Amino acid sequence: MNLADLNKVALAMVTPGKGILAADESSGTIKKRFDAIKVESTEENRRDYREMLFRSTEAMSKYVSGVILYDETIWQNAKDGTPLVKLIEQSGAIPGIKVDEGTQALPQCPGELVTVGLDKLAERLKKYYERGARFAKWRAVIDIGSGIPTMTAISVNAHALARYAALCQAAQIVPIVEPEVLMDGDHDIDRCYDVTQRVLNKTFQELRVQRVELEGMVLKPNMAISGKKCAKQASVDEVAEKTVRLLKACVPAAVPGIAFLSGGQSDEEATAHLDAMNRIGNLPWKLTFSYGRALQAAPQKAWSGKAENVAAGQRAFTHRARMNALASKGEWETGLEKKVA
Repeated sequence: MNLADLNKVALAMVTPGKGILAADESSGTIKKRFDAIKVESTEENRRDYREMLFRSTEAMSKYVSGVILYDETIWQNAKDGTPLVKLIEQSGAIPGIKVDEGTQALPQCPGELVTVGLDKLAERLKKYYERGARFAKWRAVIDIGSGIPTMTAISVNAHALARYAALCQAAQIVPIVEPEVLMDGDHDIDRCYDVTQRVLNKTFQELRVQRVELEGMVLKPNMAISGKKCAKQASVDEVAEKTVRLLKACVPAAVPGIAFLSGGQSDEEATAHLDAMNRIGNLPWKLTFSYGRALQAAPQKAWSGKAENVAAGQRAFTHRARMNALASKGEWETGLEKKVA
C-alpha cells in the first residue's frame, strides 16, 4: 500500500468547489427512477442516460471530482465505443465503484439490516483497479425506530465497513466509508444526533482495529437531521450547527474530507445544509457532497429518455452541480437557483 498516493486521491476527491456524483444506483433503484419519467430501464437506456451525464463537459470538468459507478456501468462503453470510465477520466474526474452487494436481514435483530459483499472482494477490487477505479464505496444502513438501532446492528455494520476499507487500501483504492443513519422515521434531530454519534464512534473504533489509514479514506455520512415524518423539522442553521458539532466530536482530523449523502432531502435542502456548514468554517476537514438523487432528479426529468432532450438534461445537471459546488465553499445563495443557464 502506498499511503501517499491514497492520500493524493482522497484529497482530489474533496477538492474545494467540487464534489462526487453518486451514479451507482442498483438496477432496482434506477428502474424506479426511470419509471417516474416513463422510460424503460434497459441496459441501453441506462447507458445513454449516464453517458449524457459524463459528457456534460462543464459540470464534469468544473464541479465534479469523482463518479461512483455501478458494476454494470464500469464495464459499459459509450455509443461511439469509448469506455464510460475513459469519459470520466478525460473530464478530469476520478472513476470510483460501489462494491457492496446490498443488504440482508440481520439475524436475531428484527427490522435491522447488514450489508454484504466481503466474500471475494479482494479479487473484485483488483479487476476494478485495472479498469480504472481509484476509489470505492460501501454503504451501511442504520434505521431509527422503536428499540432500534441495536448495538448489534451498529457493531456488525461498522466491522464490515472497516474490513472493506482495509481491503480497498490493500488494493490501492481509496475507500468511501458510508454509515448511513436513515431519515425515514418520525424521530427528531436530537435522536438522529445521538444515533449517528454512536455509529460514527463505533465505525472509527473498528477502522483503527483493522489498521485503516485515515489519511487515505473519505467519510460519507448522513447529516444530523429530523426524520421525514417528524412534526418539527429542524431549521437549516440547526442542521448545520449540530452536524458540525457531531463531526468534530467523532471524526479525526486525519480524515481528508467528508462528502455528505443527501439521504432523501430535496435538491435545495441538501444544497442549503451543505452551504450553511461551510459558512461555519474553521473545520479540520473539507466538507463537500456525494449526492445521487439530489444531483440527478432534475436532469432525469429534463432528459426523459429522449435524444432531443440531452442538451436540456446536461444543462439541468450542470446547474445542480454548480449549486452544490458553491455550497461546498459556503458561497451558495437561494437566488442563484433561478439562474439556470
